[in-house]
Amino acid sequence: MLIIGVDPGLGCTGWGVVAKAGSRLTHIANGQIRTDAAAPLAMRLVTLDAELSDVIARHQPDAGAVEEVFVNANPQSTLKLGQARGVCLLALARAGMPVAEYATRLVKKALTGTGAAEKAQVQAMLRVLLPGVKLAGADAADALAVAICHAHIARL
Repeated sequence: MLIIGVDPGLGCTGWGVVAKAGSRLTHIANGQIRTDAAAPLAMRLVTLDAELSDVIARHQPDAGAVEEVFVNANPQSTLKLGQARGVCLLALARAGMPVAEYATRLVKKALTGTGAAEKAQVQAMLRVLLPGVKLAGADAADALAVAICHAHIARL
């Protein structure tokens, strides 16, 4: 079973694909989708949709998982993040796969045993769980963590 994890963001959305066979996880791919900060919001969302849809078409995952939105101090930033997250949910659902959503603390706990883990701890655990993985960036690492969380928690 292939699982795609997504860490949504308007400026940068991370994605990661893992394969699950029994209790074994294998890294398939990871990357980041960047949008042009100077472009209008609608065009940035179109770019995000098109590029995430390309990733989905390329890897043909069986299930998807998306990190839930955290609330920023700036309501405008939270709203824009929510719009990007909506595009990610739509792209996954449109591809016909079941989509799960996970809180950041749950993702961290599933990987490290504590919901208060730092990004460096999550990335270190990714390297243990997926030996030899080359991370495309922090957002891609977060997306792989979401995919692994789904692999551990969901009844697949």
